[in-house]
Amino acid sequence: MIISPPLLPAEGLTTPIEKWKTDPMMDKVDDFELSHSGVFPIAFDRRWHCGMHLVPFAGDGQLEPVRAIADGEVVAYRVALKAVSDGQTNSDGSLALNSNIGFVLLKHVTETGEGRTITFYSLYMHLLDVISTNALASQPNNPMPESSPGALAAWLLRETEGVQAGGGKKVYRKDRLGFVGQSQGEKHLHFEIFMTEADFTAWFDQVGHKVALGDAQPNTPASKDYWGHTYFVIPKGSTFMSTPPGQGNLKTKGRTPKLLFPALNAGALDANSTLYVETYFSRGERFMPAWIDKGDRKLVSLTPEPVQDEFAEYEYDLYERATTLYEACPSEGYELLRFGRILSTDTPTLPAGNRATWVEVPFAQGTTGYIDVNLASIQKLSDADFPFFMGWQKIEEGNTPFNREGFCGYDELCTIAGVTDTRLALHDQTPTEFDHDQRLAAYVRGEAEVRVKLKGFICHAKSEWDTSNNEERFRALNEPNGFFGKRKETDPRGYENFLSFVKQFQFMKQTPLGEANKLWFFHPTALIRHFRKCAWLSEKEFKQLVPSFTVRKHGGQTLWELVPGTFTSGNIFKNQRVVLNRMMCIYGINTPLRMASFFGNAIQESQWLQLLEEGSPTTQRYYPWFGRGFLQLTWASNYLDYWDFHGRASQIPSAVRVQLLTAQQAADRSRSNDVWQATETALTPDMHKWRANVSLPDQSDAALSAGFYWVKLRMARYADEPHVLERVGLTANRRARSYYRSASFWKASASVNLPGAIDSLYSIRLNGFEARCMAYNVALAVLSEVKFPIAPGQAADAPDYDILRRGQR
Repeated sequence: MIISPPLLPAEGLTTPIEKWKTDPMMDKVDDFELSHSGVFPIAFDRRWHCGMHLVPFAGDGQLEPVRAIADGEVVAYRVALKAVSDGQTNSDGSLALNSNIGFVLLKHVTETGEGRTITFYSLYMHLLDVISTNALASQPNNPMPESSPGALAAWLLRETEGVQAGGGKKVYRKDRLGFVGQSQGEKHLHFEIFMTEADFTAWFDQVGHKVALGDAQPNTPASKDYWGHTYFVIPKGSTFMSTPPGQGNLKTKGRTPKLLFPALNAGALDANSTLYVETYFSRGERFMPAWIDKGDRKLVSLTPEPVQDEFAEYEYDLYERATTLYEACPSEGYELLRFGRILSTDTPTLPAGNRATWVEVPFAQGTTGYIDVNLASIQKLSDADFPFFMGWQKIEEGNTPFNREGFCGYDELCTIAGVTDTRLALHDQTPTEFDHDQRLAAYVRGEAEVRVKLKGFICHAKSEWDTSNNEERFRALNEPNGFFGKRKETDPRGYENFLSFVKQFQFMKQTPLGEANKLWFFHPTALIRHFRKCAWLSEKEFKQLVPSFTVRKHGGQTLWELVPGTFTSGNIFKNQRVVLNRMMCIYGINTPLRMASFFGNAIQESQWLQLLEEGSPTTQRYYPWFGRGFLQLTWASNYLDYWDFHGRASQIPSAVRVQLLTAQQAADRSRSNDVWQATETALTPDMHKWRANVSLPDQSDAALSAGFYWVKLRMARYADEPHVLERVGLTANRRARSYYRSASFWKASASVNLPGAIDSLYSIRLNGFEARCMAYNVALAVLSEVKFPIAPGQAADAPDYDILRRGQR
């Protein structure tokens, strides 16, 4: 799934100093949420409010475009020529045009894993009207018919006659939908994400993949669904060691060896306490927030900020740690160290007695120790499980603070949120001047912990844009003690006028979703932040990673060539997407910059997903150990290391291993492959098969060998560096063209292709770097929010010359 917030301020692209902060874009957009109105899921008048209000005060402010959060289809939209009035008047007595009724409703269908299709909707309400949009920012004289990241489409700049059906219109993530408007004089975007009941059930209750949403005693799921962060539920009475038994002296290799397990603290949980530990990796480090439940069902944080593992650059050194601790099958040991369990197979090569997984965890305030998380008593979860202790819970009949009239109760919310109102502790009782609405509003505004809790609420409710819900939702206003009931004599039509105003915004009846249905609503930015940790690519998303054009040098000329879309009918595209997704999850190729660095090389190396072996290899000195797989596994020594990593070392005769390594040295010295001929007959049948498998599209080795290269050569170290893009102009086919490169991508590419030239920036010795950059540029545009510089002080949302593969091209 590729997803991003509806506003993309430039400040969100700044890499934070604190390594434990993983998503600066979401941090910035979360700051845009209004806390005094429009808080999810409670309005200021205690009614349901299943969206959030966002005001972009940073970046370009109101000039910050509202964008599609993911690829999708337009369900319905409305474009207004001008704003409408809520009945208020200007100083001259004219009606104040203070409310925008424009909106776009999108339907998104994507994947979170193998066989895990998810469908959800996003709504962008109070989009600026046409007149105000043209006054705010100049629009093209001849706008394009289709949406894009750089400009509004023609259909978004023309007034509509009421609500319009989408008519098959498609949008892509980051495409512009409009600008932030206002409602009743308050500037904001009302933003929602929801699922229908059928779509909610289809994903959360899918057979074989059921999500134990709200389960207070979760177990390690039988499903191999995994994405995001890892969570350990450590039971009462568990003990922690200062160093793992017998491993306290183990060290890394190299010139400056360091202890694999620096001494920590010993201790134990008491008989009533359960420990919840989150673990994740960021820029090479391992981080661990933790909470403890001392038996009263209240989670107490042990880590004001996530604790960093004492072993520096833990993730970058996972390959060495795995090969040291799990010689029988380091690849499975690597999974244990990353996830606490083996996800790649149900029949591990590692013997059960060799799977101890000692990791550092916080178990008291300021105190960490080692525990074996492989123990069956410790439950292993991920973000795919929506764990309850991260705040996720259903708000539905039987577990809701809302009464039958649709009002949120103060006492009921306090109970469900589990957060004490500190104002009561200060004043013994709520001040008498607070009425019920004010009391609840003050609680939500004044308690930051409450607002955090609200982000985990998944609410079963009707839409506020559903006219069939109006009488139930607003009738209290017209009762004798209600707002309009008290004003009958002075404003006899006040309630009717109010409903007429409300109906100008409503639209559900004109959509296939219909009216009178309950939907499942999520806190929008909380769900986006959550799913941004899911790096699984759907077929449509995967297809977009291949550029439409590429650059190639030939015969002293630079060629600009079309990359045909026929690759989608090939076996590599059909068979390798799922395998690649699994591999990237296992080896941590799971951030936009890491994925762009990987695919920039893998897409080019596979000749745009058409071949899994290098062309014309017979003249190479390493033949027949030529480049195979997505990152071109090359030379016998690398094949041997790959097989050893996957637990095949015992199946390779020692004499054959020595013979191959000796032959490699001779071939490298002589620059000839003649020496390999004598070694071919020595290979076992399995070795011949294993080698061939690396280039077969129906096998997993093409992807797994690339993952092996990624971790062994520490490509992530370079991919995690800031990607400062440089625009490179060139002449191709007698026309001016350009592409973008960065030092970080160069280093990641060189680490696997030309290790000796990592610091020789943009050396011509690296084959096809320009073409790699084209794939890298497209991957950055599809996967990230990176801006592409076009001139000093100017940047675009996409690379030049229409190289993105959108639509059917």
